[in-house]
Amino acid sequence: MTRRSIYSGSKFEEIAGYARAVVDGEWVLVSGTAGYDPATMRFPDGAAAQARQALKTIGEALAEADATLEDVVQVRVYLAAREHVMPVSEILGATFRDPRPTNTTIICGFPAEEILVEIEVAALRRRS
Repeated sequence: MTRRSIYSGSKFEEIAGYARAVVDGEWVLVSGTAGYDPATMRFPDGAAAQARQALKTIGEALAEADATLEDVVQVRVYLAAREHVMPVSEILGATFRDPRPTNTTIICGFPAEEILVEIEVAALRRRS
């Protein structure tokens, strides 16, 4: 199986030379995905809403790779502030079920103030 890239159309994919996701065999690696809503062309208010939007975008990339959020085995969460940990954790807890993926959460800075959350995942497509 050959490696292929999936693009979301973000201008940053072209500027920074990356893909939204890369499919390599049964693995799907999804780049850090902020909670930007392309329908409204803005970031939703609050970390929980941004986490929901990021997971929606990730889910769309996974679907294009013939995978789902159920295939996710690893999650990395980047947050702008400590107070976002619990609201975002609750969204993740409602999204992922057993077997749950691993999770690393990091408090960091972002290039734009309105970004509160960025999520990246690794998925292993399961076949029945």
